[in-house]
Amino acid sequence: MLPPSPGAVLLATLLAGAAQAAEPPPVSRCAATARFDLAAGSPEGAPEVCASADETTTFVFDSRVAVGAVEFQAGERLAHWALGQDGLSLYATPKADYLPGERVKVTVRFADGAAPATASFWLVGHASRGTRRVEVFRKPRSPDVCEKERGEAQAEARQCQEDKARLLAERQEPGGLMGAAWLEGAGVVASNRLGFLTKPPANALRLDEAWSYSYTPTGETHPASVAVRLGLLNPGTEPWTLAGAALVDSTGEEVELARWPLAPIPANGAGAVVVGIKGERAQLGCPCTLKLWEAAGPRTFTLGNVEFPEGKAKGP
Repeated sequence: MLPPSPGAVLLATLLAGAAQAAEPPPVSRCAATARFDLAAGSPEGAPEVCASADETTTFVFDSRVAVGAVEFQAGERLAHWALGQDGLSLYATPKADYLPGERVKVTVRFADGAAPATASFWLVGHASRGTRRVEVFRKPRSPDVCEKERGEAQAEARQCQEDKARLLAERQEPGGLMGAAWLEGAGVVASNRLGFLTKPPANALRLDEAWSYSYTPTGETHPASVAVRLGLLNPGTEPWTLAGAALVDSTGEEVELARWPLAPIPANGAGAVVVGIKGERAQLGCPCTLKLWEAAGPRTFTLGNVEFPEGKAKGP
């Protein structure tokens, strides 16, 4: 069962700071752009590239790929692939049922016969967000280009360190609507115990109970934020750690969600998670499908027919 409400005083404190408290930002496992430098030495084994169902991953090479020299191991798992007319780009799109953790190996052979003659990559299924662009360098790059990329990498690393420090410094409970969902506060938001949910048999977790929440400011007609709180049971022999979450609305639009907590659900044990989103992206056309995935491996959890309550809850 989900933990009880910590009380009205704590809820009042939460609401007083809700405007300043930000929900934890979603963390993506996969960079939008990946770079591989073959000129610096061939990578050990085939590098992994995240790929999502129905989303195209574009490989961009600095050398022409030979005509007819693209091979896909388990290529039937792709809905479409094509080599660009100039032989410098390759487009690969997994099928709609491409599973998280599923792997397809792609190998290309270059047209000039110089070393390295080939390059291979693994397209690894990701539940929400794949790598959009993969840049593959076979020729030595100029110092200016390397210096620019080094600066970008250092800036990204600094940003990651700053984000980590900020998150560690924040309160132990999440803010905003996700905090209200975690605390189960009466009179804070509109809430609804979810029923008539669809649960695929392949789900890695079992559902104990589910609540959805929405918050609509006074005078507004659309929610400013929505959240879902789940009580989950892990029947597996390994802990299950939430790494990401997404909602897919009735039009097929998908948005990645912030999430809380990050503690693993123990093997043969129970736990609770809250996921949510605020701003314009919270104005989803539901019923929606909720997807959760873990950091390593293909164990996912999906709920269909997720709805959010309308209006603002009345005070106690």
